[in-house]
Amino acid sequence: MIEPYAASRGRGLFGTAIRLTHSAVATHCGVARANGTDVVTQAKMSVNVNRSVSDQFYRYKMPRLIAKVEGKGNGIKTVIVNMVDVAKALNRPPTYPTKFFGCELGAQTQFDVKNDRYIVNGSHEANKLQDMLDGFIRKFVLCPECDNPETDLHINPKKQTIGNSCKACGYRGMLDTRHKLCTFILKNPPENESGSVKKEKEKKNRKKDKENGSNSGEAGQRNDIDAPDAVDGDDDDEDWAEETTAEAQRRRMEEISEHAKGLTLSDDLEKTLEERVNMFYNFVKQKKEEGVIVSADKEILAEAERLEVRAMGPLILSELLFDANIREQIKKYKRHFLRFCHNDKKAQKYLLGGFECLVKLHQSQLLPRVSIILKDLYDSDLLEEDVILAWAEKVSKKYVSKELAKEIHAKAEPFVKWLKEAEEESEGSEEEDVEDEDNVEVVYSSSARELKMETAKPEKAEKEEEDIDIDAI
Repeated sequence: MIEPYAASRGRGLFGTAIRLTHSAVATHCGVARANGTDVVTQAKMSVNVNRSVSDQFYRYKMPRLIAKVEGKGNGIKTVIVNMVDVAKALNRPPTYPTKFFGCELGAQTQFDVKNDRYIVNGSHEANKLQDMLDGFIRKFVLCPECDNPETDLHINPKKQTIGNSCKACGYRGMLDTRHKLCTFILKNPPENESGSVKKEKEKKNRKKDKENGSNSGEAGQRNDIDAPDAVDGDDDDEDWAEETTAEAQRRRMEEISEHAKGLTLSDDLEKTLEERVNMFYNFVKQKKEEGVIVSADKEILAEAERLEVRAMGPLILSELLFDANIREQIKKYKRHFLRFCHNDKKAQKYLLGGFECLVKLHQSQLLPRVSIILKDLYDSDLLEEDVILAWAEKVSKKYVSKELAKEIHAKAEPFVKWLKEAEEESEGSEEEDVEDEDNVEVVYSSSARELKMETAKPEKAEKEEEDIDIDAI
């Protein structure tokens, strides 16, 4: 803003000549004259970008905000006269701080880029806006590591993220996108952002061209320059070259870590959910066609997690692995479904959806056996009790027609009723179990499938009490 000027055209305070730059004159001259201020007063209007720093020799300066209220009544508005200069000092588009004021004040903003007019509706004092600007600088300008304002914003429209890089300390990180201004920034990235991306691509292309050109250039130079005497042919220089046989390539691929393999496929996550589900469907289908589906449960889970469709896995598996013989297939593929459904209620809901679709395909065989199949899924720990009860309360037409969904729920009613009764009995017997805890003994029966809990009869204890003679004591 201010430049020392050693000339004989007139000196200011302390013998130092002062002149304003052309942009400052264009912006401030009219306002300064209208207010009757002189050049020295105008010089004092520059402030530190980081106002928490009180050092007067702080190198990062910006002009103090100048606000001008225009209009009356409902049409009153505040014009920020020097917003272009302030934004230039912050290395941000002037629309960003103006929009920030609108977000913080709950007011509408207007941008007239051609005439450099940036407006906030309502009447607002310059000091109040200056304090708000400090908040904008803290959140969107200063580096979180070194508090230096030499930062750039990097917009990723695909991932909807805003990156922040510092030229001073080398910091690179992500901004918190919860502020309302972030939505505006994502829709209106900085103009220099697209240019910087192009420059980076051009640099990479130049490097590649140099590498390719250097090889050809060196070859040309070698033809011009006399080559040294040939080295003896028995030298072992050929061992230095990398093997290019198929076996060597296969060996190197095996040495690549799983993490590196995942990085090569990271582009898949940028695809839509439908595309990723189809990719997972084709992966499972391929394993089934190759005949390795039984032992591929870990690979299937890893692929679902890589594509971020783990919760939907049971829906795909039920379509590919189940048919009219579902009861036998539940036992066969129990391990596959457990990897998805264990302690995951969302995956269990998708499994119920897949079961409804299966009933639709094999309606005549499976509809009468809905209760039995649900009990098999429950006994196999693929469905939890509360998930089944929540499913039974509401008939949904998400996977099948509402009429068929009602029939499926009607056929499932006996099993659901049994679940509810078992739950009530377990709740009612809890108090009795607490009282009889001391009289419980474990009885093992070889014919039974599990241990039985029986309550011991306290008759012997009563007889022993009768045999005791109190007088004898």
